[in-house]
Amino acid sequence: MEQRMNYFAKAPELMKSVLALNEAVETCGLEKSLLHLIKLRASQINGCSYCVDMHAHEALEDGDSLQRVLLVAAWRESPLFTERERVAFAWTEALTRVADGGVPDALYAAALAQFSESELVKLTVAVSIINTWNRLSVAFHALHPIRD
Repeated sequence: MEQRMNYFAKAPELMKSVLALNEAVETCGLEKSLLHLIKLRASQINGCSYCVDMHAHEALEDGDSLQRVLLVAAWRESPLFTERERVAFAWTEALTRVADGGVPDALYAAALAQFSESELVKLTVAVSIINTWNRLSVAFHALHPIRD
C-alpha cells in the first residue's frame, strides 16, 4: 500500500486546528494510560494500522504492560482492566459505532458511575478526536513505521 496524500500539506490550517484539539485532549486531566487504551481500541475497530501501531507503542513507552496492550481487543474477556477502563472501552465502542444504535441509557448510567460529567465530556471528545485521526489515516493510507 502506498500513501495517497499528505493531508497535513494539503490543508495545513485545518490540521493545525485538529492538532490543537488533540493537544487539549492530551492535557485534559484524564489518565494518560486510559487515553492510550481508548485510542488503541477505537483504532482497532476502525482498522487504522497507523494509529494502532502508534498508540500501542505509546502505551508501552508510558509503562503499560504488553499483555494489557495485546488484550485491549478482547477486553471483555480479560480480568486485567479496571471497571473504569471497561466502561471507557464500552463508551469508545458505542461512539465509534454510533450509527449502529447510539449510546444506550444503561451505558450512559454506567459511565456516570465511573466518570464525573466533566470527565465524560472529556472522554467523549477524546473518542471523537481519535476517530477523526483514524478517518484521515485510513482515507489517505497513512503508513505506520516498520519496526523490528
